[in-house]
Amino acid sequence: MTTAPYADSPPRHALTVLGAGVMGVGITVLALGHGLPVHLVDVDRERLDRAADLIDGELRMAELMGALPAGTPLGTLATGTSLKAAAGATAVIEAVTENAATKAAVLSEVSGLVRPGTLLITNTSSIPVDELAGALKRPEELVGTHFMNPPYLIGTAEVVRGARTGEPAMAAVAALLTALRRRAVVVRDAPGFVTSRVLHPMINDAARVVEEGTATAEDVDALMQGCLGHPTGPLRTADLIGIDNLVDSLTVLHERTGDDGCRPAELLLRLVREGRLGRKSGRGFYDYT
Repeated sequence: MTTAPYADSPPRHALTVLGAGVMGVGITVLALGHGLPVHLVDVDRERLDRAADLIDGELRMAELMGALPAGTPLGTLATGTSLKAAAGATAVIEAVTENAATKAAVLSEVSGLVRPGTLLITNTSSIPVDELAGALKRPEELVGTHFMNPPYLIGTAEVVRGARTGEPAMAAVAALLTALRRRAVVVRDAPGFVTSRVLHPMINDAARVVEEGTATAEDVDALMQGCLGHPTGPLRTADLIGIDNLVDSLTVLHERTGDDGCRPAELLLRLVREGRLGRKSGRGFYDYT
């Protein structure tokens, strides 16, 4: 385990964030709040426009909660639908949907656009980094950085070093996380790494308990909070992660580990079919409308 120290005068960075979903928005808010310029890219112009409004709201929320450094001017935000925006970036953070083929295709294209030596980060919760690195022209430039949601409130990031990740990329990701005032815990590459490999099967089991009628979602979370010290409860956490994202992650874990405990519970699959994806859709295990 290693940690990245904080610095008073972090180097300048210019970020490109790929994907304007929940995590792309959260990472953008974190970077803008620490004074870094961000170019947010998504193929869907309407999603980008919605993301810009969400980013404004989350920046205000982060400021009210004291989650951003005082006295630091906000970074500038640009948006666009072309990956060519990444050409001038010092670092690119990929935060598209948790699908190995989609991530590999995006990373492959962007690796052909950026300057050699540009830090490439995949924000994946479960897909092995070296599996994605095989799609790159320079696999040594890819690092996994698993930000938790919302990134601007959670001060630690899981950093995953792939088998081909080089020392310059590790130094670059440490410098970037220092600029974002995030502590980096570096782990070896494996399906689900540490956080998802431990947390997501636990959420899956909690969903099975509800599915079997042993307890309600509220009671499961109350017991996990009151008896075991879980800060929010596993099913509120599922709603925050996004139940579709959770199912994608569990599917990756099941396929790559063979652990039947990672096979997505039928209740999770049903919630996804019904469009009950958690906070982002207004309903999941709980109603947020």
